[in-house]
Amino acid sequence: MRFADHTFDLPLDHDRPGGERITVYAREVTADPGLPWLLFLGGGPGFPAPRPLGDEGWLLRALRDYRVLLLDQRGTGRSTPVTRRVALERGAEYLTCFRADSIVRDAEAIRVRLTGGEPWTVLGQSFGGFCTVSYLSFAPEGLRAALVTGGLPGVGTDAADTYRALYPVVAAKNQAHYAAYPADAAQARRVASHLSANDVRLPTGRRFTAAAFQSLGNLLGAGDGSARLHYLLEAPFAGAGLSDAFLLAATELSWSPVANPLYHLLHEATYAQGSGATGWAAQRVRAEFPEFDADDPVYFTGEMVYPWMFDDDPLMAPLRGVADELAARPHWTSLYDVDRLRANEVPLVAAVYDTDMYVHRDLSLRTAALIGGARVWHTADHQHDGLRVSNGEVMSRLLEMLSSQQDFV
Repeated sequence: MRFADHTFDLPLDHDRPGGERITVYAREVTADPGLPWLLFLGGGPGFPAPRPLGDEGWLLRALRDYRVLLLDQRGTGRSTPVTRRVALERGAEYLTCFRADSIVRDAEAIRVRLTGGEPWTVLGQSFGGFCTVSYLSFAPEGLRAALVTGGLPGVGTDAADTYRALYPVVAAKNQAHYAAYPADAAQARRVASHLSANDVRLPTGRRFTAAAFQSLGNLLGAGDGSARLHYLLEAPFAGAGLSDAFLLAATELSWSPVANPLYHLLHEATYAQGSGATGWAAQRVRAEFPEFDADDPVYFTGEMVYPWMFDDDPLMAPLRGVADELAARPHWTSLYDVDRLRANEVPLVAAVYDTDMYVHRDLSLRTAALIGGARVWHTADHQHDGLRVSNGEVMSRLLEMLSSQQDFV
């Protein structure tokens, strides 16, 4: 692999090109500089592009056909990062410029500069797939082809309906976990009971409540997540209290709002468009699923952002007002153009994972049926992290689909 750094001076608001500017960074990875470009859009919101170490199977496979551009989406990594201090100082209005529609316009400005105007191929993983469908909606002329893994969004589905679809999937993941590791039910119940009765703090100073413990269920969406949760629960106590080792491990496995404020502030906004506030949808909809409030068994939650995640962290508590303002925002820009997606002529291939805990299978398949010419590999062989952990298998399958005329729907 050979690497090159690229930085681009771009408008904060593309509708105001003469206004405030930001820097957007991307890392070029090549084995053959004569190959066409592939833009990689990773998960999020709020996560930078992966930093290659040389053993990434999907990337090694991609480099046989492409020169790859790993984009730090605006606000992440080296792209004018949005830290908690920036979010607090600039407020909610500033953060509305960091959604998929702005990321697509960044990509288009970058494409023109790097390719001289030639279209390129995009690979979207998870939230990067959401961005890819926005790309097909607003700038399909910039795309030669599109590949998506675990990231076909529910076009036309709001945040509340998305969580109504996902909570049962998370419940099924819990049931599968306890079936595989029956003794974990008693351990989880003991930990949750202890946390409900005591003021426990993580090494960062963040309150570790029963709800925070339940949020470790975000692990269950990965291929090895159930095993990792089991190992965490093997020996959580030292005497009458939780062990330092357990609390340190819980800290590492938690998605801290401090490390990724954009993720927590904009997560529900990834589903928002047109009129209607998200209104802390995950919290509201959870009330419809009382099994997540029971204590026998304790059900872990998934990729949901709750108000307490700000309240319980002394570093993030000042941002609660910004989070509330975003949750109450009544109007958002559109992220998808249904008519344009129906008329799509850009080759699109997508992997849809049957028990994906983060992007619901049925919503993804519905979107695939909507987009003109989309071809789908619907598989139960991988979880949401299939692209990263399959040693190039998922990437190879998508590229085979792209080059084949076979209908995979």
